[in-house]
Amino acid sequence: MPEKENSEGDNIQHGKPAAESKPTPTDKLVSTHHSITLGGEEIQYTVTTGTMILKEESEKEGESEGEKAKASFFFIAYTRDGGADKTQRPVTFSFNGGPGSSSVWLHLGVLGPRRVQMDDIGNLPPPPYRLVDNTYSLLDVTDLVFIDPVSTGFSRPITGEKAKEFHGFKKDIESVGDFIRLYTTRYQRWTSPKFLIGESYGTTRAAGLSEYLQDRHGMYLNGIILVSSILDFLTARFDQGNDLPYILFLPTYTATAWYHGRLRADLQQDLRSTLNEVQRFALGEYAYALMKGASLSENERARIVEQLAQYTGLSAAYIERTNLRIEIFRFTKELLRDERRTVGRLDSRFKGIDRDAAGEIHEYDPSLTNIMGPYTATFNDYVRSELNFESDLPYETLNPRVWPWSYAQHENQYVNVAEALRKAMTINPYLKVFVANGYYDLATPYFATNYTFNHLGLDPSLQRNITMAYYEAGHMMYIHLPSLVQLKQDLAGFVQGAIPTNA
Repeated sequence: MPEKENSEGDNIQHGKPAAESKPTPTDKLVSTHHSITLGGEEIQYTVTTGTMILKEESEKEGESEGEKAKASFFFIAYTRDGGADKTQRPVTFSFNGGPGSSSVWLHLGVLGPRRVQMDDIGNLPPPPYRLVDNTYSLLDVTDLVFIDPVSTGFSRPITGEKAKEFHGFKKDIESVGDFIRLYTTRYQRWTSPKFLIGESYGTTRAAGLSEYLQDRHGMYLNGIILVSSILDFLTARFDQGNDLPYILFLPTYTATAWYHGRLRADLQQDLRSTLNEVQRFALGEYAYALMKGASLSENERARIVEQLAQYTGLSAAYIERTNLRIEIFRFTKELLRDERRTVGRLDSRFKGIDRDAAGEIHEYDPSLTNIMGPYTATFNDYVRSELNFESDLPYETLNPRVWPWSYAQHENQYVNVAEALRKAMTINPYLKVFVANGYYDLATPYFATNYTFNHLGLDPSLQRNITMAYYEAGHMMYIHLPSLVQLKQDLAGFVQGAIPTNA
């Protein structure tokens, strides 16, 4: 619902024209109507596409000066037509991560009624690219609102405002949370069951939002879906003195080596059985060896080297040179070095080709370039040709200009929003959490996520509110068709199970 521009008389002060008055920022919205068949049922739905102006109250010397426009937030909302009262129908707010990523991945990969066409594995198709109806969309069980944080997608700060003000942990959570409040108010969704779904850094945002929405706006959620989660950055930073990531990444190294056939025959038989064995080793002998440091005996060291070689597909000589500590980018370069190939970070199933095979890290992530072109092209066409939204701005699919990202609130410590989630779940004991993990995800490894949730400090009575699921794919597990099929079933069950039966 766009705001009205000021009338001509509003620009007159004391009988004189205002000098160079700036135009009032206004919403820009368009609605279209569509249908899709999901589970044998035809669903009619409305899509609202566009920008809403986010404002902040401003005060000076104790006197209110009204609201000041701060940012233009781009969003796409899918709402089912007819049927139940919209104030009772679930609504799910979705965003990706980065920081600097738009919401396009979850939108056109799994949740929305249209998705990017790729093969069953998720390989890069030849251009040009196209969309197909997404028969695995979640629109049959919940309305969907895709949010692009400031400087991503078509979202921008208002003229005169500084973009870097939004490029940080705290302001990002506040601005996205305030947009959610604004949308919920404008579209009368306060009594709807509400969910968040975030991917990657979007899970960091979602956990922070669970606390912010409760504390600032009194908005209690029914559920949070975390796709490829990172809540505690201690688990993923390969810094000197921090041995934890070497332990927690190990099972994903094993899964990657398993996928590419680099393990000995008995370990290649069953992935889950092999991972269970490696997890026990990681938390046991391996963790103990790293903790011992220089006091580790030669015999103990040799035994650990041999085990690591068996579980990673790397040579014992290479592992010895790493001092038993295999850093992620070294692994992506080393595993298939003899083939002159690298493996992906977001999804280690995919291979890349560097100029030479002698480097220490790969030149590019083949699992990112695999999806960048198809998702960017199809979205830019879709938003104009099917949703009728026009803008000459570039749609920032993944904007590197948000860096440096400010973590000022976590100076001299690792970012950790696990406590925010624990607090939100404790205050609202009905809040459910679903966590989706990819076995081949080297960006946010599943074992690191397990560690975080095992150390959440949640009261035992609330542990049943957490559901973990695992998929034989990577960071964006939904590009793998069998995983997408399972993910749809899991998410639909989670949303329906998180809504009280009397709602």
